[in-house]
Amino acid sequence: MKKTLLTILQYLIFFGLGGLLIWWQYHQLQPGDKDQIFTAFDQVKERLWLLIPVLIIGFLSHYFRALRWKLLLEPLDLKPTTINITFAVMIGYLTNLLLPRMGEVARCSILAKYENEPVDKIIGTIVAERSFDVVCLLLVSLLAFLLQMDVVNGFASELMTKFAINGNSIFIGLSIFVLTIAGLYFLYKKNKQSKIGKFIGGIGYGVLSIRWMKKKWHFLGYTILIWVSYLSLIYIGFKSMDATMGLGWLVALSVLVFGSVGIIATPGGIGAYPIIVQKLLVTVYGVNKNFALAFGWVSWMAQTAIIIVLGLISLILLPLYNIKPHGQNTVDSKQNQP
Repeated sequence: MKKTLLTILQYLIFFGLGGLLIWWQYHQLQPGDKDQIFTAFDQVKERLWLLIPVLIIGFLSHYFRALRWKLLLEPLDLKPTTINITFAVMIGYLTNLLLPRMGEVARCSILAKYENEPVDKIIGTIVAERSFDVVCLLLVSLLAFLLQMDVVNGFASELMTKFAINGNSIFIGLSIFVLTIAGLYFLYKKNKQSKIGKFIGGIGYGVLSIRWMKKKWHFLGYTILIWVSYLSLIYIGFKSMDATMGLGWLVALSVLVFGSVGIIATPGGIGAYPIIVQKLLVTVYGVNKNFALAFGWVSWMAQTAIIIVLGLISLILLPLYNIKPHGQNTVDSKQNQP
């Protein structure tokens, strides 16, 4: 009961922060500011056809992630269907939008249910994937700084100060991570044959799947395609309004990097993402503050809409795809194996 209340409180704080940012942002606007923002939205309405490539690229980003995840599962002799993995990825993103950090649990549960796979190893591959994503984000951030060192670094310092990202917080975060790993290791060593020991061992086995993976170049290729898809979504978004029409790929790269901070700060980036994107476009690239804010909201809404649409479609199609007449249900076929 106590754990449930703490979880509910955590969600309320996260969503409350997002709501507070939206309220604060709205009340900072003057009547003239609102007129400019609505003008920008009208321009977006005139170019709604851009939603077609945005939806296609958004789906491809999920599909490439599913293919990459499948490569992590193969060394563990886990061979779920690509369609079920894709559904799991899209439902996971939808779940994360509603319940922060629960998307990974949803992904595991879906594969465990529909593919009859061991959940502990699946969790391990997700840990490995997320760890790799963190490394990729750091590399992409470094690339953005190197390519635009003269304009981006000052904004980065200001953002880190505003979000209290300093040496102490980083040290504390790393310490907690190391202590958690050490605790799990000692718990595993003392309880190897127990259920908890086997569960921890399965997670560790899954994490190491990236080490045993044979198709490492495929894995790297899918990773590049994922990030190119994210970058393309932002670049296409620039074309939706006059004030951002002339912005190029390097600006899109900066928005991708700093927008990621907003997505981490609040569930799905609600409230935080548009603010950070606005500050970046105004401070670094000289875009009008109201049109920059409008773009931040348009970009956030487009990404959120992709997650909602694809997630809901996946929720509907997942059980239909796994009905028995479909060449025999995957679960049944695995259970009937000797």
